[in-house]
Amino acid sequence: VQLQASGGGSVQPGGSLRLSCAASGRIGDINNMGWYRRPPGKQRELVAVVPRSGLTNYGDSVKGRFAVSRDWNTLTLQMNNLKPEDTGIYYCYADSPHWQVINWGQGTQVTVSS
Repeated sequence: VQLQASGGGSVQPGGSLRLSCAASGRIGDINNMGWYRRPPGKQRELVAVVPRSGLTNYGDSVKGRFAVSRDWNTLTLQMNNLKPEDTGIYYCYADSPHWQVINWGQGTQVTVSS
């Protein structure tokens, strides 16, 4: 599976951005799809994960502000009320019980600054 992320950019605090991640290839094998982010100088952290079946899980710092949706081959992350601490590189990923590795997108930069 190949993952292509898009939609990053710069926004002021309180603003919104939408990220998309388009999957191609063996889409039917995908189990979980989600987003992680890496803030500057910090470790990677979970943003949201959408399982093939089951409940969506959000990182504590984005609950109530971010919403993720998934259709057949696209994962969309709507980010509202953005804060400076949301700044970082956002990576989409997909996994499958049929694969030995997790597939990652190329990362997209989100900057929240006044």
